[in-house]
Amino acid sequence: MYASQQLDPNTLVDEHVTLVKRIAYHLLARLPSNVQVDDLIQSGIIGLLEAARQYDPSQGASFETYAGIRIRGAMLDEVRRSDWTPRSVHRHSRRISEVIRQIENREGREASAAEIAEALGVDMTTYQDMLRDAVSSRVLGFDDLGDADSSVDNLLTSDGPDPLMDLTRTDFKKALVDNIGELPERERLVLSLYYDEELNLREIGQVLGVSESRVCQLHGQALMRLKARMGDWVGDGVRV
Repeated sequence: MYASQQLDPNTLVDEHVTLVKRIAYHLLARLPSNVQVDDLIQSGIIGLLEAARQYDPSQGASFETYAGIRIRGAMLDEVRRSDWTPRSVHRHSRRISEVIRQIENREGREASAAEIAEALGVDMTTYQDMLRDAVSSRVLGFDDLGDADSSVDNLLTSDGPDPLMDLTRTDFKKALVDNIGELPERERLVLSLYYDEELNLREIGQVLGVSESRVCQLHGQALMRLKARMGDWVGDGVRV
């Protein structure tokens, strides 16, 4: 993308419209059926326009990397502004994370789905539904492990050096990587395929030989487990 860094904003936008569509369809798999892909694309285009106007190649990130963050942020901001998430879903999400934390602290090992469901006082089907709702309704991802009020601009630009913040972010990322590495193998693989390889849930299901619904459950449980284990960082409001 280095050649593109010298182009004007209009050219950058024209060259990266397909990036908006790719991100929109990737996010759509995590959202309820009432969210329309056209709405995501419209919001993403706005994010792309802002990225093209504000991009500074001297900061070190490629335009595609910078624009990708701005596009995702614009889409998620629009989804969150619509405020369609039931309060019960937020309560269930917090409760699941707390139960996982309690079990793993007590037992010194990974909490199983059966143990989590039992501690919640629900059957496995209900627990799986809670996981699915928590992931789809909250657009839960790595960014939810930190402070939702942080601006994406703060990740890529700053008014000056801040060694303490840089160290904090570095420590957070290391803690996140370490905790991902300690996830159960299938959960770790789902996260890798979803976030690194950018496969959708159906494609991951084909790789693992399981249903799309099962992938959604594994994805949700992995994120809930990470949120439980990163509780100290969440409390500090740190965000990568």
